[in-house]
Amino acid sequence: MRHLLLVSTSTVHGTGYLDHCADEMAALLADGVERVLFVPYALYDRDAYAAKARERFAAMGFALDSVHDAPDPVAAVRSAQAVFVGGGNTFRLVRDLYAHGLIGPIRERVLAGMPYMGTSAGSNVACPTLKTTNDMPIVQPPSFETLDLVPFQINPHYLDPDPGSTHMGETRETRLREFHEENSTPVLGLREGAMLRVDGERMQLRGVRGARLFRRGQEPLELEVGVDLSYLLAQGASK
Repeated sequence: MRHLLLVSTSTVHGTGYLDHCADEMAALLADGVERVLFVPYALYDRDAYAAKARERFAAMGFALDSVHDAPDPVAAVRSAQAVFVGGGNTFRLVRDLYAHGLIGPIRERVLAGMPYMGTSAGSNVACPTLKTTNDMPIVQPPSFETLDLVPFQINPHYLDPDPGSTHMGETRETRLREFHEENSTPVLGLREGAMLRVDGERMQLRGVRGARLFRRGQEPLELEVGVDLSYLLAQGASK
């Protein structure tokens, strides 16, 4: 019953906010959705963030309500037609999802068929944990466990190693290999412009750029736009 759009970033170079994924957004929300519930917890200024998202969704013909304005956030989730979780700092987002009691309600609604869209941190929290975020832990959430809508991890904004760089610090690939020293869950490194569309038990890599699949004990696998990744949704895919 899952209908997900998990996007690496909200903005790619040379385009406006959510422009690069607008067609996929429209397809996700096409089945009777008129209003979207926005979760702005990943940024500090929630009013400004909600206004920005509201303007963009209005341009597509959708009304948008922000959960931070709701007197009862849990009730807002339970009555929502669709949810959009925006990007920002993943640790702050997860802290406030727990603080408002939304982890369980969002997961229940999405697994029952409510469309879910996430960008950046919003894609991170669709995974079992936040462990593959790029963000600094500026706050401490009560748990690293997140919505568990898919059985793999995402690393948004994935950057390939630059063979010509003089930078001597760790690359993103190094960090993900470190993750697999302690964890067995597969990780999809989504480049800017890449996104995942999930419908039920089917998943496809979409967008304008590919991704890399990291699995414990294996070399990274290059993935082209359009590839079917449904096998990663299967139970036991992380084993």
